[in-house]
Amino acid sequence: MVKYTIERILLAFVTAFIILTLTFFLMKQLPFYPAAGTNEAKFAFFTDQVNIGNVLEFNLAQTKYGDLLWHFVDDKGGNHYFYLRPAHEQYVIWLKGIFTEFNWGKSLYIKPNVDSMTLIARRLPTTIKINLPAAIISVPAGIGLGVWAALKKNKMTDHIISTVIMIFISVPSFIMITLLLYLFAFEWGVLPSTWPLETQPLPMKIKGYIIPTMALSFGSICGYCRFTRAELTEVMSSDFLLLARTKGLTRSQSIVRHAMKNAMVPILPSILAEIIGLLGGSMILEQLYGIPGVGTLYVTALNRQDYNVLLADMSLYTMIGLLSGVFLDLSYGFIDPRIRMGARK
Repeated sequence: MVKYTIERILLAFVTAFIILTLTFFLMKQLPFYPAAGTNEAKFAFFTDQVNIGNVLEFNLAQTKYGDLLWHFVDDKGGNHYFYLRPAHEQYVIWLKGIFTEFNWGKSLYIKPNVDSMTLIARRLPTTIKINLPAAIISVPAGIGLGVWAALKKNKMTDHIISTVIMIFISVPSFIMITLLLYLFAFEWGVLPSTWPLETQPLPMKIKGYIIPTMALSFGSICGYCRFTRAELTEVMSSDFLLLARTKGLTRSQSIVRHAMKNAMVPILPSILAEIIGLLGGSMILEQLYGIPGVGTLYVTALNRQDYNVLLADMSLYTMIGLLSGVFLDLSYGFIDPRIRMGARK
């Protein structure tokens, strides 16, 4: 099990390295947008880009670095020719900054010269605060509905729950968020239409959690309900449960002592993985509701061509996804000791 754990973690980092490398070179194919404003502001911008390692500066015009980005003549008559540094050289500088200083590059337009990971760290608590209540609500609600549906299999209760779940799971998330905003914020006016500011009173801040929590909970509740119903239904029809009934256990005792315990083996790891996934946030919800989280930062960086912030944000999403998968695989062995990778027969 230890060997398998080490292999999975190393494989996750290798996969992340390959993904981020491909992402880096693909992003460097996008156009480079210089700052607007006065010549002095542009010169300061290009000087920062030279210090970061994205741009090269020469006193004479060059021919081997592609098109000229900008030419500036200072007060003393000095010439400054700026060219885009080759992508492979930028990549080496980028890797060196990550491994030696944990420097993922500085923001170009959102917060000029502020470290990208610093921007993400500032917004991460807001994303967690939004997703945590949704997870707390969706896990017991989804599992409870799934257990109820499984116990009432093929009865009216099961049909009603399954139909409602199918309706909610078929509606795209952005439609659900828009509908909640329309009804509760604009039509009835009982909830705020945007994320409350820090200066607003506590009751308004509490109300601000209701719409995003509802929007994030619906999908998770549907997923847990379907998963729990399917697993519990399968376990309830298994041979060992029939054996337990023949030994004198009542239906309730056999379900609580045996069926639920075995059905939760594949469900609990998914819960743990979702808790880790809280760091990822929700780009659509944060953007529509004006939540200053990492999802909004990702969309803003994409729209404003702030590639360093975008790459750092994508790195966060990549590592969260890969580590969630590793944790999900490893958790099976801890939840059920019979599942051990690499164990001797």
